[in-house]
Amino acid sequence: MTIREQKAIPIPQVEPRRPIPEQNLRIPGPTPVPVEVLQQLAQPMINHRGPEFAAILRRVTARLQYFFQTASPVLTYSASGTAGQEAAVSNLFSPGDHVVAITIGFFGNRLATIAERFGLQVTRIEFPWGEAADPTTVEARLKSLAPYRGVLMTHNETSTGVTNDLETLTALLRRLNPDALIVVDAVSSLGCIPLEMDPWDLDVVFTSSQKGWMTPPGLMMIAASPRAWEANKTAKLPRYYFDWELARKYLEKWQHPTTPAVSLFYALDLALEKMLEEGREAIFERHQRIGNYVRWRAKEMGLRLLADHKNASDTVTAVLTPESIDTKALLSTLREQDHVVFGGGQQHLEGKIFRVGHLGFFQEVDLVEAMDKMEMRLQAFGFKA
Repeated sequence: MTIREQKAIPIPQVEPRRPIPEQNLRIPGPTPVPVEVLQQLAQPMINHRGPEFAAILRRVTARLQYFFQTASPVLTYSASGTAGQEAAVSNLFSPGDHVVAITIGFFGNRLATIAERFGLQVTRIEFPWGEAADPTTVEARLKSLAPYRGVLMTHNETSTGVTNDLETLTALLRRLNPDALIVVDAVSSLGCIPLEMDPWDLDVVFTSSQKGWMTPPGLMMIAASPRAWEANKTAKLPRYYFDWELARKYLEKWQHPTTPAVSLFYALDLALEKMLEEGREAIFERHQRIGNYVRWRAKEMGLRLLADHKNASDTVTAVLTPESIDTKALLSTLREQDHVVFGGGQQHLEGKIFRVGHLGFFQEVDLVEAMDKMEMRLQAFGFKA
């Protein structure tokens, strides 16, 4: 037996591929994608430095600017939403900079952690999971802090189904510190509920394709204000793939610095076209209507919501599981027997809540069916309101 034979790695024995079952996917992301958008993924490859991709990038960029409500270029990256958090931190700040993180859940804490990993001095203003950031509390805390360079926060906290009053918070921040760099994680809000980057004077806003954009996961979209671009010139944190300046230089040629996920751009191109056909205000109204429905239906079942109605999200609803019910068993039964997939809780809320995603591409019948099945299974598990 030769050395080559001794070190040979055997052919792996793996489970066979099986068709993906049809599901009513009601998690906060990835979200369902229209069939015609999925079909775009099957188009042939093109030269990502050629005129065909340049045309796609021109359309996508202009339409994203419309939904962001910004005159600034919207940069696109083949990456997840978390990449937006890292890109914002690395392009704005230098080691040791003091920033404030307003956190109301899992993803706000992740943004703060990323800033800490990059060597920033982070002061957290934390609120209980299920609550929005209270402007009065934020103001009092900010007045007691040492000078700070930036403020990091989520618009819509996916882990708890809570939406921050971003416009009010930003006005407060500008009054207290006009030059602060305001970074907003809008991964599960932008394209679904109102957010106006330039009118609200936000500095960095980012989102990702698998939430409200009717597109598979894999694209991150981010925009920076003129104030943020000035900060970028002196920011000393390391970056390469997420270097805004490099991305902007290539965008001027309607290209990416590196090879983009071409097929996902095919999908996003059509998805944005469909969103414009529906109309931005109509999209907002649809999300508000279905958010109200899900909350009403949960209460009709005798369930309690994690968030109060005032701050409840129109893209994801977090519902407290009755104490007598095993959440994991409940969600497994719904998935395996009813083909309805809900999201679970994260960290200390694991096993205590289930989350209903209602963002991006959906029809009212999808949510009616999902809540019907949930009610049926709760009753089968012995729950009585």
